[in-house]
Amino acid sequence: MAIDWGENLNLKISMLPESPGCYLMKDAGGTIIYVGKAVNLKNRVRSYFRDTYHTPKVAAMISHIADFEVLLCESNLEALCLECNLIKEHKPYYNILLKDDKHYPYIRLQPSEPFPRLRLARRMTKDNARYFGPYIGATAVKQVIDTVRDVFPLRTCNLRFPLKEKVRPCINYDIKKCLAPCAGLCTEEEYNQMIDGVLSFLNGDYGMVMDRLKASMQQYASRMEYEKAAVFRDKIRDVQGLMERQIAIRTDRSEQDILAVAQDGLDAMVQIMYVRGGRMLGGDHFLLEREGGEDPGEVLLAFATQYYAQGTLIPRNVLIQTLPDGGTESLEGWLRQQKNGAVTLQVPKRGEKHELVLLAQKNAEDALQKRNARKTVKEERTRGAAESLGRILGMDHYPRRIEGYDISNTQGVLSVGSMVVFIDGVPARKEYRQFRIKTVTGANDFASLNEVLSRRFSHGLQEKKEREAQGLSPVGGKFSDLPDLILIDGGPQQLRFARQAILDLGADVAMFGLAERFEEIFVPYQDAPIVLDHRTPELQLVQRIRDEAHRTAITHHRALRGKAFTHSQLEDIPGVGPGRRKALLKHFGSIKAIRSASLEDLLQVKSISRPVAESILQWAQTESMPQKTPLTEKP
Repeated sequence: MAIDWGENLNLKISMLPESPGCYLMKDAGGTIIYVGKAVNLKNRVRSYFRDTYHTPKVAAMISHIADFEVLLCESNLEALCLECNLIKEHKPYYNILLKDDKHYPYIRLQPSEPFPRLRLARRMTKDNARYFGPYIGATAVKQVIDTVRDVFPLRTCNLRFPLKEKVRPCINYDIKKCLAPCAGLCTEEEYNQMIDGVLSFLNGDYGMVMDRLKASMQQYASRMEYEKAAVFRDKIRDVQGLMERQIAIRTDRSEQDILAVAQDGLDAMVQIMYVRGGRMLGGDHFLLEREGGEDPGEVLLAFATQYYAQGTLIPRNVLIQTLPDGGTESLEGWLRQQKNGAVTLQVPKRGEKHELVLLAQKNAEDALQKRNARKTVKEERTRGAAESLGRILGMDHYPRRIEGYDISNTQGVLSVGSMVVFIDGVPARKEYRQFRIKTVTGANDFASLNEVLSRRFSHGLQEKKEREAQGLSPVGGKFSDLPDLILIDGGPQQLRFARQAILDLGADVAMFGLAERFEEIFVPYQDAPIVLDHRTPELQLVQRIRDEAHRTAITHHRALRGKAFTHSQLEDIPGVGPGRRKALLKHFGSIKAIRSASLEDLLQVKSISRPVAESILQWAQTESMPQKTPLTEKP
């Protein structure tokens, strides 16, 4: 049965041309939610509006379509280029969007530079320089550069040649890591001969380097200069280690990228492996969410057009697991156009190249499995741990919001309380609160905890009532989102005080205490503690909440204590701000001199008016004012 999409859409569907081009799907607000290309727009676009089976992603996208547009092209290649540009411009929600924008590092050498250097480059630009890579991470680049410099004493300085006059060589010359062209100790011809060896080395030709190192080692060994021979022995070992870390593969010596995809019905993982100079330098993987049920060829085609959009990473050869019908020719033409050079694209079905694709696919499957495993572990340690903790404590519902409390002070001075919040087992730092203890004197953690909970719940209950009267959800208020479970840092006594504070306000929230010595869990009205295995996610979640509450309380207390230690007595005088405090201390030299100053003396200070001077005199004459004697006064 045909679906009625409305007069506007039905008219557009009936008038679709049989031409290559791109189509742009829009939602009710006119936002472009999907961009696609087609060899035949009429057949492709109509397929979305038929009452047939669609993948979950496509079905979700279709449910939001309110309109569409088409852009005609002369060829499939032109449509592919246009699709790539439209996706880049509009970033539609249902398109594959390559969010990983990191740039893999290269080794860069500019031959036209006098006495060239090796540098790390994040982008490969068309500047006639030589680029080697890409490498997986800056660490790998630095390791290769260090290995090269162990064999070839290249300069690393930023001096600009030619120099107006010679300079004294640096320590690199003394340790045989530089030929010191800055001091005129080598000619440009000698230096360039060394550069030829560097280029061969970076292109994968280790033979010349190994022969040179072995000859030097044997030369020093024949002279019984064994310490110098040992230096070259170590260099040989480093080069061999570098060779072993690069997996040798049986291909030609040209550069290649190998692409494959793994899917699990929900998401997709694309693996790309880099081959340079006949050696595999490494690889990387990219997660594509919501693409697990799509055609693998379509996924790889969309990925490739985004990954190679800059044109700087395109190798001479690309091996790809699969592509849709007609995709090989169009993608190969697009890659050549992007690179402005020759590119060969293959979808191998047998032989050594097919084995490489299978290797990439195996890596993609492994990366997807590990990602899913990490996701499962995270779930077990957060929401799963909270659910399990609720069952252990005998709760009849899931503890979505768990709050932890702690008190911190120094011998009862500057006592503070902290409230930390975990929602679904994850810290919700925007919900954290700190409290200055106001009604308790001395180091009384029981009374301090009682005050903190009383203030938290009195504010929370009142705010919840007000928000509900306004038709608002309690979630979103400062205190109105009440906890499902409370953690108290302490044993049975602390737990009794805390529970009584809440009951006195007419609230009843599940709570438990954690005794730090043996990590025992105490619950109200139960004498025997609950002891959990230290390896369980439940206890680890409880420990994270306790430690976070402790850290937050101590941090707040230390901040207040530091502020108190630098407190100036002049801050207690009304009308005396930072500028006037600075002027007073500069004029009189000390707090004692300010206290002894007369009205006339004070009026001589710039910016001190008569009312302010009288305020200072009143402060100086008030014997009952608490005296704070800091170690140092600040203006």
